[in-house]
Amino acid sequence: MSIPQKTREYRLPKTDGFHNLTLTESPIPQLKATEVLVKVHAVSLNFRDLVIAQGKYMAGYKENVVPGSDLAGEIVALGAEVTGWSTGDRVSSNFATAHVFGDVTEEAKATALGAPIDGVLTEYKVLPAHALVRIPEHLTYEEASTLSCAAVTAYNALLGPNPLKGGDVVLVQGTGGVSIFGLQFAVVSGATVIATSSSDEKLKMATLLGAAHTINYKTTPNWAEEVLKITNGRGVDHILEVGGAGTIMQSMSAIRNGGTVSIIGFVAGQGDVTMLPLLVLAKAAIVRGILVGSREQFEKMNRLISANNLKPIVDKVFAFEDLRKAYEYQGSQQHVGKVVIKISKV
Repeated sequence: MSIPQKTREYRLPKTDGFHNLTLTESPIPQLKATEVLVKVHAVSLNFRDLVIAQGKYMAGYKENVVPGSDLAGEIVALGAEVTGWSTGDRVSSNFATAHVFGDVTEEAKATALGAPIDGVLTEYKVLPAHALVRIPEHLTYEEASTLSCAAVTAYNALLGPNPLKGGDVVLVQGTGGVSIFGLQFAVVSGATVIATSSSDEKLKMATLLGAAHTINYKTTPNWAEEVLKITNGRGVDHILEVGGAGTIMQSMSAIRNGGTVSIIGFVAGQGDVTMLPLLVLAKAAIVRGILVGSREQFEKMNRLISANNLKPIVDKVFAFEDLRKAYEYQGSQQHVGKVVIKISKV
């Protein structure tokens, strides 16, 4: 195919709401020797994309940014020094393009797509070859686009430096992207899963995906007490803590002595955390912040996905031209799993 010279892409000239998303046309940069050009077929959204559009992202973002961090597409051109890749290969990119292995660094954080650098809500994207990950063969582009942030985050939390074991009990909060991936990874790894949600319908989906126990936190606001009942007072081994200050105190009540709480998000708003240090000490708990993960973890995760023929849960797919509607749907919290944008036809 002929290599295009321009790409349509969305930008955020202002950040007081996603109504500012503006479809523009820009020239495609000339490839450096170690870069590739990817034709983007699908992009998935994250809660992070909403807070960036609202100007509330604590980690900061560049002016007039191209949003979006999670893509799936195919290579259409290669830099002169790129090896190991061919045109037509189906790929994704790591969330932070410079986070190849090991712990995240300040330099790696500065390469996170869709905030400090331009993201992937574009028809064509130039990426460094070292950031690429081959997507599992059994996944569609729409399914594969969900992996970069939510899936790698869940994998890092549950199977990173302090991996779960078969027979462990895992608590996932809600039914968003990270929590659903955490549920799926925990189930295929032999763990028992407890899922919380404010919706009985969403909890039915969690049960279908393998959750052994479900708790509606609207009808059971003291859900930590229910977790302790389920576990005969022991508590759970791992918690995917996506609520933040609004839920962390109950998580500390629900975690077992020596268990791991992975802090991932802050969707539950504010809460009184005055006693948090004392609770961490009293439980001898591991409390770990998760900033997605490395390319190496992404590759290991894809092997787990392929070995179990695991399918990401895609709630709804929107057209590229309907991006604002997709943001609105993401913000409504009606979804289970992931919201995806179809950029181009295969």
